[in-house]
Amino acid sequence: METTNIVDFARRDGITDALTDLLRKKGQQLIATAVEAELVSYLAQFADLRTEAGHAAVVRNGHYPARPFQTDIGPVNVRIPKVRSKDGTPATFCSALVPPYVRRTKTLEAALP
Repeated sequence: METTNIVDFARRDGITDALTDLLRKKGQQLIATAVEAELVSYLAQFADLRTEAGHAAVVRNGHYPARPFQTDIGPVNVRIPKVRSKDGTPATFCSALVPPYVRRTKTLEAALP
């Protein structure tokens, strides 16, 4: 068995850095706030649509499961909100900040082969 000093960035085995952890946590909060703002803007497009009972036709409906999103400061878990249409109008929320199926930031994608 060989001993190595190479650190696997995906799993640092006990090595913690308070600054990086803080940046990752605040980055996660910032992304969540930005996605929520996108959702509010998206729902505002459907504010005039009402059901026969007078309720909003397009409403938020929880979140998709959290998914890891690779950033320059490490992985950040992202939860994307879901919307539901009560009157049959097709309504699907897709975040411009974190598009579906994207797992890395553009800068990280450009840096990796």
